[in-house]
Amino acid sequence: MGGEVREGTGGPHRMLGSLPALYPEWLGDRSFCAAHGVRFPYVAGEMANGIATTRMVVAMARAGLLGFFGAGGLGFERVERAVDELRRELGGHANWGANLIHSPNEPELEDRIADLLLRAGVPTICASAFADLTPAVVRCAVSGLRRGPDGRIVRRVRLFAKVSRPEVAARFMSPAPADLLETLLVRGQITQEERALAALVPVAEDITVEADSGGHTDNRPLVSLLPTIIRLRNDRLRTFGDACHIRVGAAGGLGTPDGVAAAFALGAGYVVTGSVNQVAVESGMSEEAKSMLAQADIADVVMAPAADMFEQGVKLQVLRRGTMFAGRAALLYELYRDHPSLEAIPAAARSRVERDLLRAPIDQIWRETVDFWQRRDPREIGRAEHDPKHRMALVFRWYLGNSSRWAIDGEASRRMDYQIWCGPAMGAFNRWVRGSFLAEVANRTVVQIALNLLEGAAVLTRAHQARCCGVPVPAAFSFAPRRLSPNAGA
Repeated sequence: MGGEVREGTGGPHRMLGSLPALYPEWLGDRSFCAAHGVRFPYVAGEMANGIATTRMVVAMARAGLLGFFGAGGLGFERVERAVDELRRELGGHANWGANLIHSPNEPELEDRIADLLLRAGVPTICASAFADLTPAVVRCAVSGLRRGPDGRIVRRVRLFAKVSRPEVAARFMSPAPADLLETLLVRGQITQEERALAALVPVAEDITVEADSGGHTDNRPLVSLLPTIIRLRNDRLRTFGDACHIRVGAAGGLGTPDGVAAAFALGAGYVVTGSVNQVAVESGMSEEAKSMLAQADIADVVMAPAADMFEQGVKLQVLRRGTMFAGRAALLYELYRDHPSLEAIPAAARSRVERDLLRAPIDQIWRETVDFWQRRDPREIGRAEHDPKHRMALVFRWYLGNSSRWAIDGEASRRMDYQIWCGPAMGAFNRWVRGSFLAEVANRTVVQIALNLLEGAAVLTRAHQARCCGVPVPAAFSFAPRRLSPNAGA
């Protein structure tokens, strides 16, 4: 370190210190790249309703990265078409996957999606929104377990589990419960060998810790949540020994190189991005919604009722700027909470809902709701006919469900009702790319976003290492977006 004077083309200069090279590939847990056949420890997350498109997954896979198709919220046929397309496009790749989202209101759909992903041979599955283990997610985890030539247990399906609470992480870091394995065995969905091996390994080897993020979130700070779950992982590894390797990744709030570098510094084995990918060229979001996201700042987000868990009062984080969705959705939940049926809602409130939110009489919306559920799950209609409260929930969920589709489709007449899942990372990203080539929407490919976040994280990490060694790195040192190639340095 320091002291040596060298001659250069710009005249004499003093060497203050030197460090070995640091490449983006070296960030995080090196076993992640080996396990998933990728070059970089980075994942484009499974934004629901197909916002994370097949096009996005293909682009990520071909660049040596990993991406998940956003199957959550979609009907079975739509997911089936997407999986078939990905199989055709990425048949020779192992670094791609799809989402299995917990569906407490539609358990049969959850089972059907799990069965589809397994039958289609999807190599990687991301399980999200699970508060507890279900037969579907356990089946995905244990199907195809076998002993390799060296005696080690080999997984046919690599399962990611996205969690935001230690108690949920603990379930995925433990062997599958015996009762669930017995249920699957009795159904003929797993073999005796798979059942026996499942008792020796954790349900998932990749645990994604989701901090404050867009969509479903507990709004937990990453600096508190990630170390807590890493310590839990360390305890589990002492139990399993060399039988497995549990990696812990980070998601939520990652929209700049500084945020990504901080996640790796906290011990993340890999990182997962979400909100920022909605503005990517390959995103399924409409151009109008992308434009709204591009204007967002850090504080332009708010919590609002979720469509899929409306009755339970679950909320998700959405864009506030440019849309009235959050306030209107909150009104619907208040009416649902305070009244036993649609008929019990005061006339003034009912009129407001019909005029401003539904833009149609409630009876008409109910007819459309019946048509939808007759195709998807007729039992919901039967339940609603005997339970006025459930009928009210289904009508209100019509608005909540359609609001996200209006944003995806770019329905101009419904702009003020757009439901756009968004976390603070979007605002941070917008500030970072301002004045750079990534400020142009046409340049925001999902791969360029990923490579710049990774390259920037490596540069900032190296600068921090130099600073820790006493090198006077300028306080204003930063990394600006630049055009990068996934093949550079390969």
